[in-house]
Amino acid sequence: MRDVSAILTFVFLVACADGGLPPLTGDQVSVRFPAGGVADVIEIEAVNRLPLRNVELVAVDGRTTPASYLNVSASPSVTSYEGWPNGPYAGGAFGVGNIATGLPRPAPTGGAPQQRTAFLSMVSDASIPLPDPVEYRRDWRSYRVRLSFGDPPGEVETREVDAPEPPPGG
Repeated sequence: MRDVSAILTFVFLVACADGGLPPLTGDQVSVRFPAGGVADVIEIEAVNRLPLRNVELVAVDGRTTPASYLNVSASPSVTSYEGWPNGPYAGGAFGVGNIATGLPRPAPTGGAPQQRTAFLSMVSDASIPLPDPVEYRRDWRSYRVRLSFGDPPGEVETREVDAPEPPPGG
């Protein structure tokens, strides 16, 4: 396992040497009703190099319903910590950072005791309440979800995706 992490660390360092990792090759969009959640709200999750700025549900007749919630997280990151082997909590009942107690510790690798990993893309989520749930259930195949990424005057990308099938039993 240690060999795999050493190889991955080396690959990331080489990739970052010329100005960083490239952006994701495939942007992702997920449009769905939450499982076990509110049945009359569509949830949208998007990963794109541009920030998601507008989301709306487009009805058959062209009426639009804007998202009631929209959040964009630019380059979300996670920080992990490694405790020192001679630290005050090293042999106690508590774990230090993300390392559980009682596990054998690898030999020191000379790395930093703290590591920050950033996701080099925008992660967005939004919610659209259905304006008329009965009408949506009847004709959901004709509905579309319109997503607008980016900020004018810069690059702007608009995409339409199929609306999700309503959950059963509503």
